[in-house]
Amino acid sequence: MLTRDTLSAAGRIVVKVGTSTLSHVTGKLNLLRIEKLVRELSDLANQGKEIILVTSGAVGVGMDRLGLKERPKTIPEKQAAAAVGQGILMHTYEKMFGEYGQIVAQVLLTREDSVKRQRYVNSRNTLLTLLRMGVIPIINENDVVAIDELKIGDNDTLSAMVASIVEADVLIILSDVEGVYTDNPQNNSDARLIPEISEITPEIEALAGGAGSIRGTGGMNTKIQAGKIAVNSGVVMVIASGSRDGVVKDILAGESVGTVFLSKENRLQIRKRWLAFGARLHGSVKVDKGCEKAILDGGSSLLAAGIIEVEGDFDHGNTVRIITLEGREIARGLANYNSSDTRKIMGAHTNDIAGILGHKSYDEVVHRDNMVLLA
Repeated sequence: MLTRDTLSAAGRIVVKVGTSTLSHVTGKLNLLRIEKLVRELSDLANQGKEIILVTSGAVGVGMDRLGLKERPKTIPEKQAAAAVGQGILMHTYEKMFGEYGQIVAQVLLTREDSVKRQRYVNSRNTLLTLLRMGVIPIINENDVVAIDELKIGDNDTLSAMVASIVEADVLIILSDVEGVYTDNPQNNSDARLIPEISEITPEIEALAGGAGSIRGTGGMNTKIQAGKIAVNSGVVMVIASGSRDGVVKDILAGESVGTVFLSKENRLQIRKRWLAFGARLHGSVKVDKGCEKAILDGGSSLLAAGIIEVEGDFDHGNTVRIITLEGREIARGLANYNSSDTRKIMGAHTNDIAGILGHKSYDEVVHRDNMVLLA
């Protein structure tokens, strides 16, 4: 398992750069900063590292070219701006990487590429093939068609999904903040940078603030959620400031830069990574303390007896969250019963299910083999 001191051993690296890092306050591209980042990543590629760049900025670049002063409010306007900006942004990257002898490829992904298992596998195969060919994939959400993604503007989650799909060693998220602080540094001068996070607790999640600038839509909350995906997939994640020269090199050298999220020791199998982070969530089941302990410590399946509440509407085979009394998510899995039937049998003994429903297809509401622990 990699630590900050051993990050130099990372062979496969995903770097995510946000809109606020790529552009000036005027909305125009910060060409000097982009050139420095490209030079860093090209040098790492020359060292034999496999590099994937996840980039925001298509909407912002399109806004500038179209002369828009405020971020578009409607989905069609955002899609129009993205359509204009994607080509400009990719041309800029291709030109700069080409000057350092690197071949790049544009890869546009949507949530459907992670929700549908076959597309998830296809995305993985394509990305791994590009890496084997020595190509640097440059990934963005397909903002022109991805309505759901435009609503949440979450390239942080996209970068974590990509890191999980390709089994990266480290994910570096470059932002307009230095990392995770004990409080909002803009409001509290005593706020301290947290150099290392070994576990994403409810207290850590509570430190996350709101959305970012008018040029970008991500905030610290999306980065914390990205951290959950990364660390549970065996990927170390680092949040650092994209304005710092040589930031990627310094991070990989083990210097105390930004906030590092240490990964779980065991990488999830590909199927379970998709189950946990690719599949669309359809609802939640809340469990009592005894059930929580049985799942986390005893390796138990989720039985109806331990369920005290069912949230949302889901069908048999949908992915659901398993949460504690306090609302902490501890696992995800495939439901053996729909939400209506689960509500009827919650709290009941396994032997009573057939009498309640008139049938019993399964003993478990979620079988252990179809469950991924997140705590």
